[in-house]
Amino acid sequence: MKSVRDYIRTIVDFPHEGILFRDVTTLFADPRGFRICIDQLLEPWAGMRIDRVAGLEARGFILGGAVAHQLSTGFVPIRKKGKLPGATISEAYQLEYGEAVVEVHDDAMLPGERILLVDDLLATGGTAEAGIRLIERLGARVAGCAFVVDLPDLGGRARLERMGMEVHALCAFDGK
Repeated sequence: MKSVRDYIRTIVDFPHEGILFRDVTTLFADPRGFRICIDQLLEPWAGMRIDRVAGLEARGFILGGAVAHQLSTGFVPIRKKGKLPGATISEAYQLEYGEAVVEVHDDAMLPGERILLVDDLLATGGTAEAGIRLIERLGARVAGCAFVVDLPDLGGRARLERMGMEVHALCAFDGK
């Protein structure tokens, strides 16, 4: 039986020379692989109260929507700056060369709600940390963070765990 990791292809030198890109589109394209992935992403939170699932742009939308459906709860997109209509709150975070900003609608979550944060890949943890800060600024609580791929060499898991987050990843790839 194949594992989730087996459905993920590696593309060498994308988007830059020396990078090993972990491509989850091959996982999404396979119905069995995608089903296994979604089931395993939500497994740690089965039976737990989750009020909404928040997905980080863009592949987190695909995963988060499917997880929210399985949990019979709502989905909240956390998007790049300027992509959401209506009133939003923003959170900036550092990139390797500069800064990026993510936003969420200011009425997307209610104080006290339990939110599961979902994305495809955990690298440095900057985007996930910004998403967590948005959730917390709205008064909601992060029940946990779920990722398909963890790149432990880049320190994202440790970063989120230092924030007190429970982190669940289906597989890990080293930098080699």
